[in-house]
Amino acid sequence: MKNSSKYFLLTLITFIAGYSFLRLAYFQTKNIPFTQEIILVVLGTIATMAVTAALISKQSEVELEKEQRVKIFDLKSNLYLDLISFIESLILRGKLEKKDLLHLEFLTHKISVVADYKVLKEYTDFIDTMKKISEDAKISPLESDEISMKLSKLCGKIRYDLIQREKHIDINIENLLTKNIKKF
Repeated sequence: MKNSSKYFLLTLITFIAGYSFLRLAYFQTKNIPFTQEIILVVLGTIATMAVTAALISKQSEVELEKEQRVKIFDLKSNLYLDLISFIESLILRGKLEKKDLLHLEFLTHKISVVADYKVLKEYTDFIDTMKKISEDAKISPLESDEISMKLSKLCGKIRYDLIQREKHIDINIENLLTKNIKKF
């Protein structure tokens, strides 16, 4: 049994025992109305405290979950932006060296820790393209276009991973990004 379950069970037993005691005291003081009112005030106070404690506990749980989601979002967005910046620097330089492949390998490890399945799948295709292009160590304009196309598809998956959670939204972001890249 977990500690939280033990504490919950202990709290429940204490609450039931206390309530039973106060209920018994209420019936024992039938002839003394003032005492009954005091016991009812105590019962009301206990009930109010129990409800308030439950609400505060749930609120704390929700706040912790929210903070965790924000941290994961920050981690993912920073990592994805690092990847895009790195690819941009490669294309601007026009060459791909061994150290660049090593840097890309470590980015791959980082991405594999936090990325969604669809991002990982698209990232695998992107890496395959990068490996094919790295054979001659130079990035030609045609290869640069190919990298941009693959990166646009990857960015569509990244966007979905970061922002879009509603299943009813049926916008084909990948096609829109691809069309935008083709315009250049």
